[in-house]
Amino acid sequence: MRSVLFYSVFFLFSMAFVAQTPLPPPIPPVQYANLGDLKLENGAVIHDCKIGYRTMGTLNAAKSNAVLFPTWFSGRSSDIAMQVLGGNYIDSKKYFVIAVDALGDGVSCSPSNSTSQHGTDFPQFSITDMVNSEYRLLNEKLHLKHLRAVLGVSMGGMQAFQWMVSYPDFMDAVIPVVGTPQQTSYDLLLWNTEVKALEADPGYNGGKYTQPQPLPIVALIHNMNVSTPSFRANHTTREDFPGYFEQLITDGDRFFDANDYLRQLQAMIGHDIAHGGSLYDAAKKVKAHVLIISATQDHMVNPLPALGFAKLIHAPTLVLDSDCGHMAPGCEIEKVTAEIGRFLQQP
Repeated sequence: MRSVLFYSVFFLFSMAFVAQTPLPPPIPPVQYANLGDLKLENGAVIHDCKIGYRTMGTLNAAKSNAVLFPTWFSGRSSDIAMQVLGGNYIDSKKYFVIAVDALGDGVSCSPSNSTSQHGTDFPQFSITDMVNSEYRLLNEKLHLKHLRAVLGVSMGGMQAFQWMVSYPDFMDAVIPVVGTPQQTSYDLLLWNTEVKALEADPGYNGGKYTQPQPLPIVALIHNMNVSTPSFRANHTTREDFPGYFEQLITDGDRFFDANDYLRQLQAMIGHDIAHGGSLYDAAKKVKAHVLIISATQDHMVNPLPALGFAKLIHAPTLVLDSDCGHMAPGCEIEKVTAEIGRFLQQP
């Protein structure tokens, strides 16, 4: 079982999936690539770093149909596999889809599963470090020198933006979905507030807890921003609210490790593909064809930087206006999947 926080996010990503008939194929097993020491851009090193991933579909003889799909915040490759095998986002009958577990998700090397750097001893990493680890996975384990595309949702979309500038020649296309090239002040307000709430929670105990913690205030903050006020008002009645609220307080996010959550939060807080410089200069590095998908009512990842960057690189956009907010891709999954399919069919 996953937490209420997880389900509030994942349910909307899965709306189209649950209605699919017949049932999709079984989720493929997780595989691991051992990268050994992973040097981070801050100079620290993650020791014995393993990257988890799952593959769907078949790599063609020319190795020209591989698509990388990194995980969203607190998501795992199993979640992506459920979506893809349910017919969402990308066709695994046409493409070889590599769903990769981003650093800190509890599957790839993370504070929760490291033996030598456990918990708060695990170094802070960045979105760039996630991308660098994924590049090593593709080169050293899968022996791929080029991708058809990088596709990512939310924090996966942030990774997709970073791929554009870190490895501009490595893929034909990049599709960030409700991602951003850099955080706005509102994004930073949200993510830093979650950090403060997490660190102030008595159950967190400075990261030295022994049992999974619900972190109720973090869960409440996250749920207030993941959709919109109108969505919540339309989907939770006044009569149902006490039960909804109590379940958030009781369960919170106890099924995603708190130190893992913190490190991924910190990675998003530091995300900026311009690295303190100008997005105009970052745009000059982009060589891939890009489709940017944003949500106008997104309260979690502000759409303005992504839409502004689209203008800089003359990229087409798909703008979603659902009151689902950040979860708009799930609410409008058929439109999103169709647009991605059309985009990838272009030469």
